[in-house]
Amino acid sequence: MDERAIQLGERKISQLLWQFSLPAIIGMLANSSYMIINRLFIGNVVGADAISGLSVTMPISLIMTAFGMLIGIGAGAMISIRLGQNRAKEAEHILGNALSLLLIISVLVSGTLLLWLDELLIAFGASPNTLPYGRQFISIILFGSLFQYVSFGLVAIIRSEGNPRISMNIMLLNAGLNVVLDFVFVYLLHWGMPGTAVATVISQAVAATLAIRHFIGSSSVIKLHWKFIPPSRPIIQAILSIGMAPFAMQLVSSLIVILYNQGLAQYGGDSAIGAFGIIYTITMFTLMPVVGISQGLQPIAGFNFGARKYVRVKQSLKLAILFASFIVSLLFILIQLGAGPIMRSFSSEQELLNLGIHGLRVFLLCLPIIGFQIISANFFQAIGKGFTSMFLNLLRQVIFLIPMLLIFPHFFQLNGIWLSSPVSDLAASSVTALVLLRHLRKLDINRDQLNPQAY
Repeated sequence: MDERAIQLGERKISQLLWQFSLPAIIGMLANSSYMIINRLFIGNVVGADAISGLSVTMPISLIMTAFGMLIGIGAGAMISIRLGQNRAKEAEHILGNALSLLLIISVLVSGTLLLWLDELLIAFGASPNTLPYGRQFISIILFGSLFQYVSFGLVAIIRSEGNPRISMNIMLLNAGLNVVLDFVFVYLLHWGMPGTAVATVISQAVAATLAIRHFIGSSSVIKLHWKFIPPSRPIIQAILSIGMAPFAMQLVSSLIVILYNQGLAQYGGDSAIGAFGIIYTITMFTLMPVVGISQGLQPIAGFNFGARKYVRVKQSLKLAILFASFIVSLLFILIQLGAGPIMRSFSSEQELLNLGIHGLRVFLLCLPIIGFQIISANFFQAIGKGFTSMFLNLLRQVIFLIPMLLIFPHFFQLNGIWLSSPVSDLAASSVTALVLLRHLRKLDINRDQLNPQAY
């Protein structure tokens, strides 16, 4: 058994969670920061209509992310479990099939989206004023989507094999390069929307190259072998099954953004859509620490579940929930107190600011409990229970949110749109607590195996 396997199976859980989560948190914050940087440059250099144009492309960006998560997280969970079972050769076969899937998807999905790009953007809330901006940005992103899929998918697998620092470094380089290129292309060269898109594609190409190099070089636990690239039906089915939970969540996130944009277009116009784009980006940024913790939890919970060390599985879950809840509670206070300065950093357009400051505060009213819900839902994915994970994730995005998003605006107009999210978060967290407690009771935990060092 190699050193990483010994650490995952025996090292103190609190130290492991810190070791795996901190790089993941930094990496996720870096990965999402380019969305904020893009909007900062676009809002201050190009204008409010450009921010709104960027907002109507979000459903397409989420669709692309969904397919990356389908492969990267699905394969990553399988690889963690196989390594916990000391079956490294099978893990390498999964890696090869994951890469082939990423290549196939980049062609099929992006090609399909490009065929109906204008029609999609109009359906997603674009107006005559914002459509040109949206088209300029997302068309370039789609042409370079191969790099996004490969970098996202392989970085997730690097983290799952037990190399969180390498995945963090790749994501930091991606984000840092994107910021530098944004400054050059948008601020210095005045390329506008095409400039920020080109900056994003170049950064992702560098990240994809580094990720592939990792699996070919000596630093990886598992190696990329070209003989494992041809798709194997059982492996493909298993990857898709486990990755279906985050995939479905992201697809529904795309649908939710469409519904938000359509409602905002009706009750607030382009400025409301632009404000929502900023609010949504801030929300994703604040949730990245939670996502980072859940991704740090994945190899720990997955390995120990595969090794039947259920006490360690349960303890890692408890600590992850505690850490996540503390972070989002702190961010909740900062956002409620600093909503004005936060929004003003993106735009000086008064109508957008008035809508955005109020909307940001209401939209994130239940931020302190979201950490528990996300960690719990993704825990089931880490131990191979994809259906349960998908159900719990869809609670927030479908079962509760969509009805509220369709009904509330009829009674509360624009405020109803902002309120839909926190009410859904509260309802979903309540159900998640019941499901999680029921599952934990079923875990066959032998108290005699309890190792005080796990604490």
